Amino acid sequence: MARFVRWAALGATAALLVSGCDDSSGDAQSGKNGDSSPSSNSSLASQKLDWGRCEATDEASAPGGEWQCATLKVPLDWDKPEGETIGVALIRAEATGDDRIGSLLFNFGGPGGSGVSMMPSYASTVSTLHERYDLVSFDPRGVAASEGVRCRDDEEIQAAEAKVDATPDTAAEEKAYFQDAADFGKGCQKAAGKLLPHVSTTDTARDMDLMRQVLGDEKLHYFGISYGTELGGVYAHLFPEKVGRMILDAVVDPSADTVGHAKNQALGFQRALNDYLESTGQDPAEGTRKIADLLDRIDAEPLPTSAPDRKLTQTLAVTGIVLPLYSKDGWPALTSALEAAEEGDGSELLALADGYNERDASGNYGTTTHSQRVISCLDDRQRPTPAQTKALLPEFEKISPVFGAFLGWDTAGWCHDWPVAGQHDTPEVSAPGAPPILTVGNTGDPATPVEGARRMADELGKDVGVVLTWNGEGHGAYGSGSDCVDSAVDTYLLDGTPPKDGTVCS
Repeated sequence: MARFVRWAALGATAALLVSGCDDSSGDAQSGKNGDSSPSSNSSLASQKLDWGRCEATDEASAPGGEWQCATLKVPLDWDKPEGETIGVALIRAEATGDDRIGSLLFNFGGPGGSGVSMMPSYASTVSTLHERYDLVSFDPRGVAASEGVRCRDDEEIQAAEAKVDATPDTAAEEKAYFQDAADFGKGCQKAAGKLLPHVSTTDTARDMDLMRQVLGDEKLHYFGISYGTELGGVYAHLFPEKVGRMILDAVVDPSADTVGHAKNQALGFQRALNDYLESTGQDPAEGTRKIADLLDRIDAEPLPTSAPDRKLTQTLAVTGIVLPLYSKDGWPALTSALEAAEEGDGSELLALADGYNERDASGNYGTTTHSQRVISCLDDRQRPTPAQTKALLPEFEKISPVFGAFLGWDTAGWCHDWPVAGQHDTPEVSAPGAPPILTVGNTGDPATPVEGARRMADELGKDVGVVLTWNGEGHGAYGSGSDCVDSAVDTYLLDGTPPKDGTVCS
């Protein structure tokens, strides 16, 4: 089961509903700030992009013109900037007005989400910004059209979904769980080859600075969502003097290590579940117990579904519950799916899980979770052992009887026996000298709890981090129904004036 930080999950939801930092890892994130970046000295900075009509997106047109796509050449290894190159896929729609500010670069999260496929569907949300900015996004290295990694085929994925229990209860299940994790890592190593050690967030941040130069922008104007906030923070640390206007929405807590991040998510998803249960007139504690009991029964006996030869396992059931919590619009679908499951039909929860896992009606799976894993396991140095994880399970289950065990086991299983060492315990995002960076938190955010916005602001540094909070629901605040949030973000990006630190939108 994939880690839950994924902005891309929102796209799946919409489609379904219509139908303290440690940088002791050496130079992984240090010593290459501003113009001292290798990209500034590389001949790659003078390359010309060959923009043409996009073939990879179903939406070839955008307000004011067509989407254009191009490929940026970047070094495979940033320690050898004049060496072998790889391609990073870009998409843009040029500003619709005359008073152009520059490019506004988007990362929609994951890690592993495709900006090339997401940008056209997000354009209507940022139509006001589009008047003065070229809307630009990209597939980070190791993702989709940018040397995207597929670690196992569709048949292997479906087999693992049916057989592997993400919360093992017996020695045999535990052995199978960790063996599957090791096998997945081997598949990634075989698929990615020499790329595997070069898909870190730091590598992508350096790609972004090269992107800035090739696009002709003196400063990087950036809109990062979910994991994109961590990427933005890392960029700000590496290139504080090159930061322009930067928005970080649905903020990942940069002070949290592997276990801390999992605890944050257990807390966030339980909060969102509580809010959902209250909206249906249920006591959150009683509703949570009822769902936990349902999951226990499914663990003992998977539910039949309308899909041929597929049953709803406990792992798939939890994934199906997770997806609609990303957006309040998904809550009615969750109600219907839980009611059907209580009646013995797992079809609706399975459909929700398939939406999260990017499985289409033909049984083909997307590769977002593959890229997510190769990036996060290269970033994260911590590798909790099975024994350490089991000792922590009571604490996780106390935080969330529904999600705690899954996220607890994930701390040991996600990067188990990974073929490449991780780079750091927590990302370095301090950015002394950078202009104000706006961090936006949402009190009902399930995947990136609201506390992350303040912690990111604190880590960015005094006079840099500015916090805006929305008392709302769903993953991400901008474009989610708050005129207060949208106005504050638009004003900052268009006029350069951030809101007062600590501003709260009701």
